[in-house]
Amino acid sequence: MIQVLVVEDSRITREAIEGLIAGSEKYVLHASIENAANAEIACLRGHVDLILMDVCTADEESGLKAAAKIKQYNPGIRIIIMTSMPEYSFIQKAKACGCEGFWYKEYGSTALLEVCERVMNGEQVYPEDTPVLRIGCSSSDEFTGREFDIIRELAQGKKYEEIAENLEITQNTVKYHIKNILQKTGYQNTLQLVAEVVEKRLVLPKY
Repeated sequence: MIQVLVVEDSRITREAIEGLIAGSEKYVLHASIENAANAEIACLRGHVDLILMDVCTADEESGLKAAAKIKQYNPGIRIIIMTSMPEYSFIQKAKACGCEGFWYKEYGSTALLEVCERVMNGEQVYPEDTPVLRIGCSSSDEFTGREFDIIRELAQGKKYEEIAENLEITQNTVKYHIKNILQKTGYQNTLQLVAEVVEKRLVLPKY
């Protein structure tokens, strides 16, 4: 039997996943916890084959950070990142951590157990794209990677000179990209932009 650790702070979602595992013939629940910071400890308390890891967990602990740490010391444990957030960077971060799969709770069309099955069979299972959201007069898939970098910096309250330093570009380049972003979205200022991308969870700097 495949031992599964569930890391999910939503009680309803956690219980639904536990039900899926209980009803399967191949999987057994090793443990079910709310906080990603405790995932590594849970792995030490017995053999774990697969972790279903939410990104945003209790006490604002990042499942991505926990996954990276677990992979460093337990590379054989397979990890599927789960989220209901459309944050554009989560997929690339999950790949960088070495996670084998990624599952959108609300946006995906593939069932969770199917993703588990494919991952346990050795596949890398990731969505082709992040969810597309309307941002002002534009849609999220119209932003370039560099524009997303700048939006993330703005969402963290960074000033133009700080953004330029962090991204290793000039302040004029920062202003150029911000001008393009505002033209795409139709916003008059960056405060309106940041308010919407954070409200729609397209950018979540903490995770």
